[in-house]
Order: sequence, then C-alpha cells, then structure tokens
Amino acid sequence: MAHPQVRLILSDIDGTLLPKGENCISERCAEAFRAAHAAGIVCGVATGRSRAQVAPIFRGDASFTETAIATNGLQVYLRGTMLCEKRITHENLVAMRAAIAACPGAGLLYFEGTTPMMLAGTRDDLAEVMPSYASIAVEADEVPAQGASKANCFLNTDDAGTDAFVSYLNERVEGVDFDTPMRGYTNTMPAGWNKGEAVKLLCEQVGCGLDEVVVFGDANNDLTMFEAVEHSAAVANATPEAAQAARWHIGPCEDDAVAAAIEQLAAGAWPFER
Repeated sequence: MAHPQVRLILSDIDGTLLPKGENCISERCAEAFRAAHAAGIVCGVATGRSRAQVAPIFRGDASFTETAIATNGLQVYLRGTMLCEKRITHENLVAMRAAIAACPGAGLLYFEGTTPMMLAGTRDDLAEVMPSYASIAVEADEVPAQGASKANCFLNTDDAGTDAFVSYLNERVEGVDFDTPMRGYTNTMPAGWNKGEAVKLLCEQVGCGLDEVVVFGDANNDLTMFEAVEHSAAVANATPEAAQAARWHIGPCEDDAVAAAIEQLAAGAWPFER
C-alpha cells in the first residue's frame, strides 16, 4: 500500500528525543535529522523549551533547530526565520500569581533569556518538580511590565494533583491556556494558541498539507499537535492520554525510536504499522 509523501517532520524533545537524565541527543538522532534534511524534508522540533534552551541539546548544531515550535508554540521558526512570536502579558502574569496564591506548594516562573525568575513559590517546592531550575532560579518581587516570552506554573504534587492544578488554572485564569508536559509543571499559552496551531502555521509556510506531516511526542502538551495532523506517533513511554491520541505507536525514547523512524522516512520508507 502506498504511503503518504512526508514533507515536514516535527518532534518533541524531552521524553521523546531526549531520555530523562541525558543532556544532549544521541549521535544516531543527530544523523537521522541530517538524513531528513538531505532528503529535502523539513525536520525540526516542537517543544515547551525556548529555542535558546534547546541549542545545547543538539550538540551546538543550529541546523537542527532552524525549524522549531519553541515554548509550546509561542515562537515559531522556519529555516531560521521567525514566523510568529507571542507573549504572556503583564496582566496574564498578575492573574496567574493571584490564582496560585490559593494553592499550597505552587509557584510561578517567568524567564529572562534562559534564567528562570521566580515570582511565587519556594525554591524547595521547585526543587521537587524541576531541580535544574531550582538551582539557578532568581527570586523576583515585581511582575515585569513587558510580560514574558515564557512562563510556567509549578506545584509539588502527583499526577492526579497535576491534572487538578491544570484544570483549576484553566478555570480561574482568563486569556491564557495551560497544559502539562510533566508531573507538577504547566506550560502557559495565549488562549487558543498551542503546538497544534503552530503546526498549521508551519504547514502554510512550507506549502504542505497536514497529511504530509509526521509529529512525534510523549506528553499531554503534545495532544493539540496530535489532533492537528493525520500522522502522529507516540513513543512507548508516552502518557496514557498521548498514547490514546496518537495514530501510530513506536518504541521508547531510550531506544532512539524516533531516530529509527526518521531514518526510514528520510529513506522514503514508512515506519509505522497498526
């Protein structure tokens, strides 16, 4: 049976390309990206991280992130050109801080470059959720007048508590949407904007259909991306929600399953089966 032409490949990073505890992608993954580029396929990342945070993960090779959905869609790049930039406003941050004040163990970060600025919460609670940020976070007293290019809420809790926290924030804070890439941590996007909408924008600019895109992911912040395209693939370690939403299923992140799939796509083969 004939398989679709693939013109755009996008992959989440953490838990999809990058196993927990690793600091950079494998050489096999790097070679798979190079093979896709050589085959004329636009290949990039779709992540909750900012583009500046992504660079070291890709061994300093900027070509891997020239096409990127960064910060969960707040910044969108194609071949090194920024197509879109959205911000979390001062008013959004004020409302977020007010909402989490009623949640013990919760906090709020915004970012200046790659530096997390802690507007609310404690370093100890942040350390339970995101220890790498807790070690470098700078406490901030004032909500920045210019807003932020990236903001995240956190809560020292379990999976069920995370789901309840996201629901609470979506109910209480107007103008922004929240989803979760991992336990105790939320992404923040302007209402109605997400990875899925960013994929649609990239397709328009590439000049391809949504049926000519393959996306890879593992977490609940990938759900809108999975819903947007015909060919979504979840790694074996994906959350139950992501696994259920994906059309296709591959091996675990730790086994370079995404790299193996991209290798086949670059060679003109189809790596998926029911």
